[in-house]
Amino acid sequence: MIARWWRGWTATQENADAYEELLKTTILPWVGSHDGHRGSYLVRRNREDGVEFATLTLWDSLDSVKAFAGEDYDVAVVPEPARAVLSRWDERSLHYDVVDERPAGS
Repeated sequence: MIARWWRGWTATQENADAYEELLKTTILPWVGSHDGHRGSYLVRRNREDGVEFATLTLWDSLDSVKAFAGEDYDVAVVPEPARAVLSRWDERSLHYDVVDERPAGS
């Protein structure tokens, strides 16, 4: 399994709320519709300079990541509506091999 990590920032709380709603209702469901997608996590934290978001998406393999993001799969996939409310974002995503997975309590 592959974990894909990416971050984006908004400059205002208003844009942060709009971005969170966009992620929950449109972007993450779209990501989840791709073959090989195994789930996602969305995290948010307030900072002095705005709001930081991070997404961790889980994929069956690098091939499924490539099917979603393209051959240069490290390049971030940032849809236009997200670009309208983000002040900056990671241009490239990071990928990790998942080497252990444990349910809660184990």
